[in-house]
Amino acid sequence: MATITATTRKTSPPGIPASRAVRKLLALALLAAVLVPLAVARWGGASWPAELTVDFTGPLGRTSDWIIDNRDSHPLFLYFFGHVSNVVVISVRAVYLALLGIGWAGVTAVGALIAWRVAGVRLAVGTALAFLACGALGMWVPTMQTLALMVVAVALSVAVGTLLGLAAGLSDRMERVLRPVLDTMQVLPAFAYLLPVVLVFGIGVPAAVLATVVYAAPPMARLTALGLRGADTEVLEAVESLGSTARQRLLTARIPLARRELLLGVNQTIMMALSMAVIASVIGAGGLGDRVYQALASVDVGAALAAGIPIVLLAVVLDRVTAAAGAGLGDEDDPEPRVYGLYALLAAAAVAVAGRLLDRREWPDAATVNIAEPVNRAVDWMTGHLYSGVPVVGGTADWAGRFTTWVLDPLRDGLQWLPWWAVLLTVAALAWLIGTWRTALTAVLAMAAIGVLGVWKPSLDTLSQVLAAVAVTLVLGFATGIAAARSDRFERLLRPVLDVFQTMPQFVYLIPVVALFGVGRAPAVAAAVVYALPAVVRITTQGLRQVDHAALESARSLGATGGQQLRQVQLPLARPALLLAVNQGVVLVLAVVIIGGLVGGGALGYDVVFGLAQGDLATGLVAGAAIVCLGLMLDRVTQPTERRAKKGA
Repeated sequence: MATITATTRKTSPPGIPASRAVRKLLALALLAAVLVPLAVARWGGASWPAELTVDFTGPLGRTSDWIIDNRDSHPLFLYFFGHVSNVVVISVRAVYLALLGIGWAGVTAVGALIAWRVAGVRLAVGTALAFLACGALGMWVPTMQTLALMVVAVALSVAVGTLLGLAAGLSDRMERVLRPVLDTMQVLPAFAYLLPVVLVFGIGVPAAVLATVVYAAPPMARLTALGLRGADTEVLEAVESLGSTARQRLLTARIPLARRELLLGVNQTIMMALSMAVIASVIGAGGLGDRVYQALASVDVGAALAAGIPIVLLAVVLDRVTAAAGAGLGDEDDPEPRVYGLYALLAAAAVAVAGRLLDRREWPDAATVNIAEPVNRAVDWMTGHLYSGVPVVGGTADWAGRFTTWVLDPLRDGLQWLPWWAVLLTVAALAWLIGTWRTALTAVLAMAAIGVLGVWKPSLDTLSQVLAAVAVTLVLGFATGIAAARSDRFERLLRPVLDVFQTMPQFVYLIPVVALFGVGRAPAVAAAVVYALPAVVRITTQGLRQVDHAALESARSLGATGGQQLRQVQLPLARPALLLAVNQGVVLVLAVVIIGGLVGGGALGYDVVFGLAQGDLATGLVAGAAIVCLGLMLDRVTQPTERRAKKGA
């Protein structure tokens, strides 16, 4: 096996040379030896020094009061934000009335028609059943409210994202300017987008739509730029040789060649918009998200599940239809399906007209099934029999309590016990080891900004939950990903489960954990683990499956066992993918830990929810800014720089 190890080392990515890591740590230790004694002498104590804290409550409160007082009189609001708000409200209402106007039968027929046209009969039947299930659960009107908001938000997100993507795809300068902005936007939790738009537009549909647009536009911009920059150069040169202008090359070559990326961008935009539209119920979006939010606030699991199931069905249908549309590009055009499509469109229109003439547009009450009561009875039974007192294994409440006592509390207390300069030093070391000094500086400044904002302890509380959830996620994700990479059968069984879990909005994950564990920090961590796990599993599996087969064959020829191949060949060669899995796991965990403030997670998530609920925008905005800084720091600490990634490839 000594020979196998040597062979593996020759073929494995170099990663960080030990000498370079030592030099970085020595340089950081030297810098700390100079600065830390000065900091301790000037600002003693473990917690962030009060002298370095800036009270933003007064300025933010005055700004909030000024905006509220001038929202109906200032020209900026009357002639710009007011018109934007009116356009959004009118658009959402028009779509909503149109959906109600064609009735449940018409909406179901049109949805099934679109699914059949892009993906075939099987998905069309699934789409029809999904819409019928929404009605049967008594959620037809909330579903239409969510769908109307989605239509407007996605249209705006695609338009904004396409324009930004065109700018980044056609201009190197714009690409350099937009890249850090899009990077930062994509690592921010969804909650961080709510407060700024509430400050300007107030509680209501306009704020919800515009928060959704800001959250969902970056994937469209990124994929549009990627598609334009990845266009076949030979085709572009051939078009240019014919004397075409830049505009003609864009319309006739670049955009057609980037169609797959554009549709993938639409798919990602739709999924992120649905996730955000549900979360935006906190600021008055209405629809299904509002039903879930109200049910969770009263710990009514049955009502939350009745609204959560339509959200999942809507997410799965939208994901499958848009993904099938992208996969179907490039197929030969056949006039016969177009004829069938015309007939199907006429049939859908006939169904809608018939429903309107017969005054059967509303879902019939007799066809509604109430699942809230039996679900709540099941939850009551679980509370009485499974929460605690189960012989040997204990109950779910016992598990949550032990996890809180043995893991979350010590981790939080340990982080808050550490001197503030030790936290900054640890962040600097991790970020510099995995990146460059610029990465370390960015991470340290982001962490220091949290202290300046005056929310050092709540941020460390949130960080403790993130670290605990990430540890559990990585253990489960790496183990599952390794098993899926080594077994084709297990991977095939796992794929549909991961597909469904990756399409579910963040909000929905709170429902089952509240049913199982009640409220508190442990349920918030559990929801974060379940939400982040599919991405970690997929990236790990893909990374291990893409390992150079020549290296594996070489190890097998030297008599390496399966475990030796995994430890000494696959894992070292898959290191970039594993680091990406860690980064994505951290970002996704943070997003749900923040939302966990709705179910007793406390810390920064609670401050945001409290600020929104009580109208205390100063508290909410400070917590939102701290979330942004925490997300930026965690991203920089876990994301290798592009230069380092290339060296490891």
